[in-house]
Amino acid sequence: MRRNSHMGEYQEVDTESNAYNLLEAKQDDDDDDDDDDDMYTKDGTVDYRNNPADKRKTGTWKACGFILGNECCERLAYYGMSSNLVRYFKYHLNEHSVTASRNLSTWTGTCYLTPLIGAFVADTYLGRYWTIAAFSIIYAIGMGMLTLSASVPGLKPTCYEKDVCSATEFQVALCFTSLYLVALGTGGIKPCVSSYGADQFDDHDEVEEKQKSSFFNWFYFVINVGALVAHSVLVWIQDNIGWGWGFSVPTIAMGIAIVSFFSGTKLYRNQMPGGSPLGRLCQVVVASFRKKNIEVPSDSSLLYETSDASKINHTLDFVFLDKAAVVAPADHTNGSIDPWKLCSVSQVEELKAVLRLLPIWATGIMFATVYSQVSNLFVLQGSTLDPRVGQSGFEIPPASLGIFDTISVVFWVPVYDRVIVPVARRLTGQQNGLTQLQRIGTGLFISIFSMVCAGVLEVIRLEMVSRNNYYELEHIPMSILWQVPQYFLVGCAEVFTFIGQLEFFYEQAPDSMRSLCSALQLTITAIGSYTSALLVTIVTIITTRDGSPGWITDNLNYGHLDYFFWLLAGLSAANLAVFIVLAQRHTYRKTVVAVR
Repeated sequence: MRRNSHMGEYQEVDTESNAYNLLEAKQDDDDDDDDDDDMYTKDGTVDYRNNPADKRKTGTWKACGFILGNECCERLAYYGMSSNLVRYFKYHLNEHSVTASRNLSTWTGTCYLTPLIGAFVADTYLGRYWTIAAFSIIYAIGMGMLTLSASVPGLKPTCYEKDVCSATEFQVALCFTSLYLVALGTGGIKPCVSSYGADQFDDHDEVEEKQKSSFFNWFYFVINVGALVAHSVLVWIQDNIGWGWGFSVPTIAMGIAIVSFFSGTKLYRNQMPGGSPLGRLCQVVVASFRKKNIEVPSDSSLLYETSDASKINHTLDFVFLDKAAVVAPADHTNGSIDPWKLCSVSQVEELKAVLRLLPIWATGIMFATVYSQVSNLFVLQGSTLDPRVGQSGFEIPPASLGIFDTISVVFWVPVYDRVIVPVARRLTGQQNGLTQLQRIGTGLFISIFSMVCAGVLEVIRLEMVSRNNYYELEHIPMSILWQVPQYFLVGCAEVFTFIGQLEFFYEQAPDSMRSLCSALQLTITAIGSYTSALLVTIVTIITTRDGSPGWITDNLNYGHLDYFFWLLAGLSAANLAVFIVLAQRHTYRKTVVAVR
């Protein structure tokens, strides 16, 4: 009996010991699971080998350094080529002022329209990494061809003296073929690179999520560092050494950009392409119309939803589209759900999110029209002013005044990030200081004064021309530095509006459509450029009736460029009023993350 009782005690002790060991083993497994959760990103990103991205080895600022370096050099190449292009068109391709302005606006618009192609390729097929890589090569080829068209005898225009040149039809065709090849190349970079940089920060990590907001500020900062070099050094090279070297340096910069991008390959976090975003949007539209006679239940929980980890909250606007998520007997084909008859709530909300972006998108067009004048009519206005600085006789090329737009951005980005945001955060309680729409609206307001400033300067300039009969004088005795305030105001407006748009279109876009929505934001600049070209054309047609010289003439001393600036200021004020109404009605997108 005693032995048996001892055996029972031993067995009881062993049982307790085993239970303790099992509990300890389970705790170790839980700790391992927690370590795994802390080790890998939770937003579905993978590394260059398509393995789950290790948070310690990939992403954040260590990866963004290569992306920012790539963007800085690519923007140096772009602005180094485009900033002075209106003068190349006018003086080397021998185009009239209106034609040169219109051609520049059309090409610039195309550069910001082709991102729709790049975004579709990235979101549907290649992903952002390979899209940037492939289109960068196309970009570099275009830059190389442009360099040859400006430096090789027989391919470059024939010049008889400084700024007195002629070009054959073949030479003009080669130039524009090169430029539009560049436009195609930039179409794969622009919509992907900002989103790709933001992908390096995990949305589900509080620390990384805060860093992402700063990324957009510094992303725009490095853009303007590249532009700073372009507006100063490269424009001077083009005006004083030659266009062959003036295009060669941007081509080299583009080569460096490609090297920088590939150098960070092992550090990047990559989002896998999620299939055609346009296809999913079309499915919602088709399914909604197929069920146009079906009533949407008042209880949204009755609507169809998948078990995906990331879902989007149901919203009450665009109710008609909810019909696509109403379950009906005819939704199944051969035992499976027909995606053209039944869509999930999250899929419907993706379309709603895109539709909510469109009104804000439309109000950005007028700002882009104003911004396009920096490399367009501002440059032509500067061509009539005295470029000499001080007693040394040093001359500032008119396109180099764009450096003050860049300096303004370089100044205001850290001021906004380090001063305005903390102060605004205490006043508003918003994590980012100002909401994205408040930031955009502030920039729209400032942009009005840039046009007013340009108009006032033109009034003073024309008054001096009239008073002193300077009509045939190439440069009137008025310093080109009087243009600085209008450039500085445009740069300040950029920091608020353009960066606000970058963040707004990224954050409010559905996860699977971020490249597409970034491209949508870029089309604002495209349509702004086209709007500028359209306005110039309309104004020229109307103001040259009955033999009048018009507002924008080859010799601006006979024109009224100030009227055009007043027109832009008035349209900008009306646009701001519309924006305020739309911003007050906008509903921000919210995402639900399922607990795993």
